[in-house]
Amino acid sequence: MANRNGYIVDVDLRSNENNLAHRTREIDRQRLIVRRGQPFSITLQCSESLPRQHHVELVLHLGKRDEVVIKTQREHGAGDKWWFSQQGAQDEMLLTVHSPADAIIGHYRLAVLLVSSDGRILEKNDKFSFHLLYNPWCKDDVVYLPDESLLREYILNEDGVIFMGSSDSIKRVPWSYGQFEDYVMDICLQVLDNSNDALRNSKMDLERRADPVYVSRIISAMVNSAGDRGVLTGKWYEPYSDGVPPYRWTGSVPILQQWSKNGARAVKYGQCWVFAAVACTVLRCLGIPTRLITNFSSAHDVDGDLNIDTLLNESLRLLKDQRESSWNFHCWVESWMRRDDLPKGNDGWQVLDPTPQELSEGVYCCGPCPVMAIKEGHLGVKYDARFIFAEVNADVTYWVVKGDGRHQKLKVDHADVGRNISTKSVYGDNREDLTLQYKYPEGSKKEREVYEKAGRRVPEPANMIATPEKLKMSIKHANPVFGTDFDVIVEVKNDGDRDAHARLTMLVTTVTYNSLHRGECHRQTEDVTVPAHNVHKEVLRLRYEDYVKCVSAHQMFKVSALLEAGEREPLMTMATIPLSMPELLVQVPGKAVVWEPVTALISFTNPLPVRLRGGMFTVEGAGLLTATEIRVNGDISPGQKVSVKLSFTPTRTGVRKLLVDFDSDRLKDMKGDATVVVRKKAAPGDTPFPAHIRHPELPLPCSNPV
Repeated sequence: MANRNGYIVDVDLRSNENNLAHRTREIDRQRLIVRRGQPFSITLQCSESLPRQHHVELVLHLGKRDEVVIKTQREHGAGDKWWFSQQGAQDEMLLTVHSPADAIIGHYRLAVLLVSSDGRILEKNDKFSFHLLYNPWCKDDVVYLPDESLLREYILNEDGVIFMGSSDSIKRVPWSYGQFEDYVMDICLQVLDNSNDALRNSKMDLERRADPVYVSRIISAMVNSAGDRGVLTGKWYEPYSDGVPPYRWTGSVPILQQWSKNGARAVKYGQCWVFAAVACTVLRCLGIPTRLITNFSSAHDVDGDLNIDTLLNESLRLLKDQRESSWNFHCWVESWMRRDDLPKGNDGWQVLDPTPQELSEGVYCCGPCPVMAIKEGHLGVKYDARFIFAEVNADVTYWVVKGDGRHQKLKVDHADVGRNISTKSVYGDNREDLTLQYKYPEGSKKEREVYEKAGRRVPEPANMIATPEKLKMSIKHANPVFGTDFDVIVEVKNDGDRDAHARLTMLVTTVTYNSLHRGECHRQTEDVTVPAHNVHKEVLRLRYEDYVKCVSAHQMFKVSALLEAGEREPLMTMATIPLSMPELLVQVPGKAVVWEPVTALISFTNPLPVRLRGGMFTVEGAGLLTATEIRVNGDISPGQKVSVKLSFTPTRTGVRKLLVDFDSDRLKDMKGDATVVVRKKAAPGDTPFPAHIRHPELPLPCSNPV
């Protein structure tokens, strides 16, 4: 029998050693966080040697009401069971615990029992807990990714780059995923706990969390707040006065913290890249390799016919209330996993899109859908293959709706949708093009075979499409900077043997990134004659004082040109012109050492010919500092240089990114970043404080659905 104080006097979860071996020490060094399919060890301190007839048992509990209880076997059993082995001296036992590679991920409570030979529980120690995550380093885990360089990027890297703009003018925007920042893991599990599935049937939901297909689909639904207690509310037009404008965010952590602190109430506001970035943070944190994708000229097909009908009035203005559209760019994520629920050939990267666009089985989510299924045109594969296929492959048909209601077809574009599909390179911040992973080369025989399989009409080869009088039209422009004047040139080329007489209409409108028209900036109609074998050029001068009155928060223009030559079919072309923003200068001079203050210098010069009011810098960086706002005192005059200093104390070593955003009344979404190499202290005893001591101002995440 046990003595009055008990045989087992202490249990050491060996968090520091285990977390290092499981690559989770960046998350926490105090709590035990391990990955499934990989053993971990705990130590029992005993007051004396256990009687031979007694033995130790381990029981695991999952859920707030112990919905799932797992008794751990004392010897190696089947591969799908928890088991532990025991080594012991007289007063100390080392238990090595083995989890199956398909174990449920989540927060476990651990009970250590001392049991007699007849099954009576003599002692029970149940004040211990640990977290279990997916394990992409484990060959038997369905998220296994056998490339260490990819794992360093798609699991361990907290700093990312999001590509935006247009297919002809791509810009990079830094983003802080921060998946290992304080309490982020707890919030990610809280996201799962607040899903409709979890609230409806907690036990079934917990049991299904072993499957990354199920969990990733839940996250796709929960990152947006449409129809559930999700993280972000979407809004695609101004004003954003009751929340944060989507373009102002620079990282996922403030969004997740705000959602948790406010009792699982949605944060305002997000757009596609914000939804995708938050999903990337959650998925990486849980252990699913994930990367953020940008698809330029992305189609939103509602009826599944793989065609986008774009309706214009006779003034070339987009008619309102069109459900289908082609976005300048759209962001989603890809997650890596084996698809045992699908036929062979569907493993690997899976598309997940958390932006609420269309219902999928009654829920605003999308995916996971194999990228390979999209490339091969296998549109019967779950989930949402037809919708995703259209995003990268749909035709766009332009129509003019006459005053009497007649529709005149202007143009069918077979090749514009799905261009320059991009992600951040594993080897730096450069762009990696993934277009050929989604589809075969435009015009190739294999591409046409896929179209036929998908039920889309096969386009004629480009050299077989006739143009009236062999006229060709194009739009050329530089890469203008917001605040400057710039030219747009419409060129009409006549390859025919006769002069061409036509009417040329040019329209410049401001648009959002998802192609909503926000205002008309310039319209011009000219009767032109284009000599045979010659080129006619029309130059549009766009001045800041004119376009600033109508420009949208996304600083994008759509230039449309329509050429009408008698009774012949009109010719139309379009171009999207994003204005680039001046970059902030961010510097961190000197050496950065963990737990020692360092100073950042941030500066920029007002490039506009007007005063800026309400200026504010937002600074954050994983392992460096939490999101911090710095207000600028007074107005900023034209040409005036603004400089600020910020002192912060790095909390983790390694290569880090300091991200800065600047916003004001007239100039928004200016970004800057600096790389900071944080070194260890030279002196011994560099032991970080627990998270709650490091950041006492941070609230613990809400653990219960409100």
